[in-house]
Amino acid sequence: MNPLVPLSPADVAARLKAGAAVLIDVREPDEHAREHIAGAVTAPLSAFESADLGLKPGKDVIFMCRSGNRTAGNCDRLAARIDGPSHVLAGGLDAWKKAGLPVVADRKQPLELMRQVQMAAGGLILLGGALGVMVHPGFWGISAFVGAGLFVAGATGFCGMARLLAIMPWNRRMKRV
Repeated sequence: MNPLVPLSPADVAARLKAGAAVLIDVREPDEHAREHIAGAVTAPLSAFESADLGLKPGKDVIFMCRSGNRTAGNCDRLAARIDGPSHVLAGGLDAWKKAGLPVVADRKQPLELMRQVQMAAGGLILLGGALGVMVHPGFWGISAFVGAGLFVAGATGFCGMARLLAIMPWNRRMKRV
């Protein structure tokens, strides 16, 4: 059973405009810094249990993420922090933008860290494959190494590539919100 009641972007916008709701963005800080709905409280899933949700008595609580998948996959965990009914922005930020509703965007912020990991891993795998075919089969080891790293990241939750990318100069200038 899903304890979060879905609301359309138009319904959420109306409740926010009326001051009748608190919108909680469960995406990670790097995602929120790049693009978010004005007034959304950031409470990333990675630290959700200790996050200050900014709840106010008498206001609806509405959770959101990028596509709605993270909120749907964590609905019990999210609802457990709320006394009373809680809601989810159906379709997340993607649906909000598709409905033509405004977002606060800072394109100077770096891409989300997981997108950077996906781009770097994909690029290295392609490079290893291409060099393995065109130069020497030993270059296939690059692809194997990256594949092993992705497996370890999935199995343990530790992603060395994400840690490395996080300390790169373009990621250190991320605005904290």
